[in-house]
Amino acid sequence: MNESEIALICKALGDENRVQIIKMLTGGELCACKILDAFNITQPTLSHHMKILTECNLVNSRKEGKWTYYSINCKKFSEFKSAVSEFTCKTSSSKKSAEKCCCKD
Repeated sequence: MNESEIALICKALGDENRVQIIKMLTGGELCACKILDAFNITQPTLSHHMKILTECNLVNSRKEGKWTYYSINCKKFSEFKSAVSEFTCKTSSSKKSAEKCCCKD
């Protein structure tokens, strides 16, 4: 997964409603009406959130009659988790960092 894809997913997850939607979808596929019932938002607002989640390929959608069903794209979700897990946090003493700094006088 490249940096652009990671950034797009992070941007999509930058809204707490979309994070809650992802949490809901971890339990399996849901109809849009069930997702809407869990929020105090309008249907157009839900459609906007789902568009963002599907455009970054984190969520799949399928139509069945007049209803739309959503599920997590497990392949993309796993790729994202793997990519993010590569980020590490290393601490170093400020003296060692200063010694390696290319801009020290």
